[in-house]
Amino acid sequence: MADEAIYPSRNPYLIGHDEEVRLFLSAYNSGALHHGWLITGDEGIGKATLAYKIARFLLAAETGKTYETLEVPVDGPVFAQVAQKSHPDFKVLERDFTETDKKKLIKAINQGEEVDDEMKQGLKRSAVIKVEDVRGVVEFLGKKSFNDNWRVVIVDSADDLNVSSANALLKILEEPPLKSILLLVSHNPGKLLPTIRSRCAKLALKPLQETEVASLLRRYKPSLKEAEVQGLAKIAAGSIGRALKYAENDALEMYENIKKICYGGAKCDGGLLLELAGDVAGDEDCWYLFAELVCRFVRDNLPDAAHPRELYEAYEATLKILDETVRLNMDKKLAALQILTGLGSAC
Repeated sequence: MADEAIYPSRNPYLIGHDEEVRLFLSAYNSGALHHGWLITGDEGIGKATLAYKIARFLLAAETGKTYETLEVPVDGPVFAQVAQKSHPDFKVLERDFTETDKKKLIKAINQGEEVDDEMKQGLKRSAVIKVEDVRGVVEFLGKKSFNDNWRVVIVDSADDLNVSSANALLKILEEPPLKSILLLVSHNPGKLLPTIRSRCAKLALKPLQETEVASLLRRYKPSLKEAEVQGLAKIAAGSIGRALKYAENDALEMYENIKKICYGGAKCDGGLLLELAGDVAGDEDCWYLFAELVCRFVRDNLPDAAHPRELYEAYEATLKILDETVRLNMDKKLAALQILTGLGSAC
């Protein structure tokens, strides 16, 4: 079985959020479904996947019927229409494509090329959701429902709203049209307008268990060896999205090398130290991955550290070096050497 890329719009799998699903279904079955739902939690734990799952459920649900699950047939018309974002009562509010890449998209459509999630993934998007994009939602909600059922809008993510678009969305939440549901995905709800937060019911998703991350990795990445599955699940901090990203960029190998160097102390492999420092200095993405993984290493090892005070002080020094390296454009190789030797001395 080949590895598969699963996007939230066409992902039927949701693991680890049964409590939040029950909360939503209870509100639906009671007939008191709130018009705005704020779905929060760490990146990559299933927020958008849950939002699309709720959207499919609402668009397929029969009026007056109670339900025990959000599941809809994967081979049914609603699943396909939501996956293609073509359902007449469904809309996604997200950052639009840049003007240049929007032209590429239009050209591809006009030439009859297949336009799917993979193709769109390679296109550049605007930095924020603009007020013009929200006006499109207002227009959408102003139309009559296709079959007199729910109209559903997913905002992915609400963190991308600027001041103008946030206020425009707030107006919708304050005066929602009948049988309209807005599902707001947010990685950082503290940065949203307090009035947006107060107008929404909350679904606060928790990080996944290691076993849940591992289960999803086996499903999405069957080519991985079991040792890789277990290692990735351990360092992903409850995020399947992070685990999948790590699987693509050899993060597990980098993490293991960080461990070897830091626990090697005075006897650490100098060649490995220089090689890793050189690698992270030569590529910006590699540098940010290194920064993420050294912080992960400390959080993983601090509780059982032989010298916790020393390790915490080395961690504070690490954060300072990471900040100054980017802010002051310092030598990344030297910074990586300072970080690794500092952590090694404290371990």
